[in-house]
Amino acid sequence: MNSDAPVDAPVWNVMLPTCPSRTSLARIANKWTAMIVIALSDGPLRFGTLRETVGGISGKVLSGTLRDLERDGILTRTAYDEMPPRVEYTLTPLGQTLREPLTALGQWAEQHIAEVLDSRDTFDNLAHGTAARRTDG
Repeated sequence: MNSDAPVDAPVWNVMLPTCPSRTSLARIANKWTAMIVIALSDGPLRFGTLRETVGGISGKVLSGTLRDLERDGILTRTAYDEMPPRVEYTLTPLGQTLREPLTALGQWAEQHIAEVLDSRDTFDNLAHGTAARRTDG
């Protein structure tokens, strides 16, 4: 427990089904959240640039994820009073704390994808071989 925390501060445990920290874990473990945080790590981006940077995300999913992250205090949405209208998204100080772990996860995925793909192939080949033997016997 944090020695700076008040004595009566709640103790959160993500492993308990009723702990609200589970919703935060689910949010930051979401693939789109991770990619959005990584994309915003270098500074503010507009919606269209974010959508291009995070390839494969639909506008609807991006909008919803940005809204959820704003609600959770991970990023801010700034609308500028200009013509045409301009909106930028940027990480908050809380969101900045996710940069390092989520960037590390992204790097891990890139560095180990060959091993993961090999493992999937091996698993799938064994699974198909086992299924074939069962139907033959």
